[in-house]
Amino acid sequence: MNSRSRLLLALSLVAAASTGPGAESFASPQETPWPRIAPIDLPTDRPLRDGFLIVDGVYNSELMAPCDIFQHTIFHAEPGIEVFTVSPDGQPVTTFEGLTISAHYSFEPAPPIDILVVPSAEGSMGADLENAPTMAWVAEVGGSASYIMSLCDGSFVLAAAGLLEGRAVTTFPGDQDRFAETFPSLDLRREISFVHDGQRLTSQGGARSYDVALYLVDHLYGTKAVTGVAAGLVIAWPPTATSMPATVVTH
Repeated sequence: MNSRSRLLLALSLVAAASTGPGAESFASPQETPWPRIAPIDLPTDRPLRDGFLIVDGVYNSELMAPCDIFQHTIFHAEPGIEVFTVSPDGQPVTTFEGLTISAHYSFEPAPPIDILVVPSAEGSMGADLENAPTMAWVAEVGGSASYIMSLCDGSFVLAAAGLLEGRAVTTFPGDQDRFAETFPSLDLRREISFVHDGQRLTSQGGARSYDVALYLVDHLYGTKAVTGVAAGLVIAWPPTATSMPATVVTH
């Protein structure tokens, strides 16, 4: 078992403990462990369009966790979030763990995206950064999206695309030293689940991918919607600052 697999297992056990018998009590629905920031103005006459970048080697956890959370908003908010996947050529991709995932769209012609999600992939710290069409698409779409989210090493892709300049960020714990060396000008935050700074959200990934996705639902739709989504997935909400440490930057 490699270091990433060991850490993902540990994070999964932490997440299970936080929702199981004897877990620390969570805050009341009126309380959150972070400052509340008003969301930016977004369309209300249609679902928000949430595009997931998928490439060969994408990790199951960083793709599936936020996908589940955002898709379930359709049952708890009006109009909710429309979730779809985008691969470079519109063809299926094979995840790191061996699943075949179909793409709804290719880069051309993917629809306009309100929320761009970049999950971690096997090549997020290497080969993907050298893929000029992919990086150009991320830079263009990310530059026009209302919100951008990375999970785990997806932060390397966003940073290399120039989308994290001047922002506080985080990434997979085992790769934080490498991130700091690669992008020394960025404000890297450690020992936290996720960072929300402006319209950028970055996450440790793994089991913590649920945290940042639930947070964004809370940010966009409020307590009632996120509590419903969380209950449907048997996740306690809202959390405490101890169970879900995060940085929310107010400007």
